[in-house]
Amino acid sequence: MAVTPASGTQHALRAGDYEAVIASVGATLRSLTYRGRDLVVPFEADEVRPAHRGATLAPWPNRVVDGKYSFAGREFQLALTEPARSHALHGLATWLDFEAIDKGSDHVTLAAVIQPQTAYPWRVIVTARFELGPDGLTQSVTARNDSAEPAPWGTGPHPYLVAGPGHVDEWTLELPATQVLAVTPDRLIPTDLVPVDADDPERFDFRTPRTIGAAEIDHAYSGLVRGSDGIATVRVTGADGTGVEMSWDASCPWVQVHTADKPDPAQSRLGLAVEPMTCAPDAFNAGSYDYDAGLIVLEPEVSATASWRIGAIV
Repeated sequence: MAVTPASGTQHALRAGDYEAVIASVGATLRSLTYRGRDLVVPFEADEVRPAHRGATLAPWPNRVVDGKYSFAGREFQLALTEPARSHALHGLATWLDFEAIDKGSDHVTLAAVIQPQTAYPWRVIVTARFELGPDGLTQSVTARNDSAEPAPWGTGPHPYLVAGPGHVDEWTLELPATQVLAVTPDRLIPTDLVPVDADDPERFDFRTPRTIGAAEIDHAYSGLVRGSDGIATVRVTGADGTGVEMSWDASCPWVQVHTADKPDPAQSRLGLAVEPMTCAPDAFNAGSYDYDAGLIVLEPEVSATASWRIGAIV
């Protein structure tokens, strides 16, 4: 009897010079290469996914502070899935086993249902489509509210981008964002949305491409500068100018950037997490902040879609 790998059913995709493997647990991007070069930090098929690497985040990305929120006049308490900081982290879909409902050599569409539960009493159908093309891998996430009442919603991906050999410190980052969300140093609780050059530009301002160096970042950015096509693009390159880029449209007005600092030096700063988000951290508590957190309220039988692309810089 065949044993399913720890990360779920594997869906191998190929188109031109690109190859990707999507794992069914969490609709996870397990690997992505261009001409054999890693564009994201991969992991093994029979490995429990480390650090939400490549997962699809839903029905919220990032954190709900203390796991508490109110919606439509009701109070809710989520399980604290980030125990070190006592928050609810990255939603409810990251460990769901998504089923393939459409598949070809260069694409796969996976679906799962977030069932009504004590702290999130709405049924939301989540569909994640991955498709390889000449410009890289595009993922689209669609949520449909299959409940009788409106539901709070947010989504985003969690890839760790790889520019080339070495570590994050040696790579150049171009991040076209004018604002960064300040957070408390211990629990990363949002405080204020400030200009990237206000307090610590060496740490936060990458509007002009420069080396990341020793900067430690685990922050959400907004005020994205987009091209004439409405697309925002983050680029990470190595010393030879090659690397990886991630782009997305107006469906994601926020992006979390994390230099992946870990206590174990062997696992630290292996890739740069770039996470386009439809909403800000702690958006389920949007009313607590004086900026637009971007929370989506899905009406019954209504859908919302967000998408992003990862491609090689050659």
